[in-house]
Amino acid sequence: MASLYIHVPFCLTRCTYCNFYSQTQLIYKEAYIKALIRELEVRKDYLEGEAIETVYWGGGTPSMLQQADFEPVFNAVNRYYTLSSSPEITLEANPDDMTDKYVAMLRSLPFNRISMGVQSFHDAELRLLNRRHTAQEALRAILRCQQYGFSNLSIDLIYGLAGQTLNEWEENIDTAIRLQLPHLSAYCLTYEEGTALHQQWQEGLIKPADEETVILMFNMLIDKLEAVGYLHYEISNFSKPECFSRHNTAYWMDKKYIGIGPAAHSYNLHSRQWNIASLPDYIEGIAKNIPAIEIESINERTRYNEYLMTRLRTMWGIELAAFTTSFGQERLSFLLKQSTPFLRAGKMEKKADQLRITRKGMLVADGIIRELIDVVNNPV
Repeated sequence: MASLYIHVPFCLTRCTYCNFYSQTQLIYKEAYIKALIRELEVRKDYLEGEAIETVYWGGGTPSMLQQADFEPVFNAVNRYYTLSSSPEITLEANPDDMTDKYVAMLRSLPFNRISMGVQSFHDAELRLLNRRHTAQEALRAILRCQQYGFSNLSIDLIYGLAGQTLNEWEENIDTAIRLQLPHLSAYCLTYEEGTALHQQWQEGLIKPADEETVILMFNMLIDKLEAVGYLHYEISNFSKPECFSRHNTAYWMDKKYIGIGPAAHSYNLHSRQWNIASLPDYIEGIAKNIPAIEIESINERTRYNEYLMTRLRTMWGIELAAFTTSFGQERLSFLLKQSTPFLRAGKMEKKADQLRITRKGMLVADGIIRELIDVVNNPV
């Protein structure tokens, strides 16, 4: 089974923290839809005939598209690809787009999962992030989706904002819990170079949250969600049992995926490729049958490193028997040797056939993984 990602590069406004590719020129929308359809056709053999079990419309702001935009793309997906019997089909959405009329329209399409970029239930925090919606609009949008039958619903929250208090973060978590959502993603704010927020930080206009506060927020998040039955199945993701994001889990489990649209990435176990992060150039390349893409071959060392970087983010970690089958005894010995200091420090644990990062280690997961990867292509 494989996955399909469709990148929608349109936004009405730019959030201060966002470094994903998007732009505000809707004059390109019609040409963009045509390019998507053509790319779906041209690349229909990329997945080597594997059925698609998840389709994810991400962005940007996919909820800026209308029924007349979605339908021809879905028709192309069905024409050129084989979908599994019960695919997960997700739309990323902004709360202020989710009117009664819009949600009713989505119910007429194949979407069966909504991932909503709420980020906060406090208006001051939303203004800092330059979000378009208010806290009340977010609440109404969530309830509206539930009323229209979207039971598979997820929201994003951000913590570690400049000036955010522990009480404010706790209120955000408590609000999410009261909404009885099956899935929740929570991300620590990062100051990505090139974003407005990074510029404000560099100019001394805002002060990032200190490390101690961020750690307290992270632990509060885990404690409160686990207490009401959520599984912490990936560093930033929580779900009720059997409500994992199937699409994101496919990424972490090393499955094939194809990305359609500008800046979208694809992976078929042999190579990785990505489209140019320019909507005009993407459209022109597709129209001329010369897609503007870059390709990277995946050798054993690269695949080993990426395997660690994805699997170790999850509660499942690495199954050592399967790892040995894929990478051999020498790499297993290298992995266990590199893991020894973290096992002793309680930042990793090895139980039976499973090696994983512990809750203590999650706070420094990136640093742990950097020590485990093979930087010289020599596992011994």
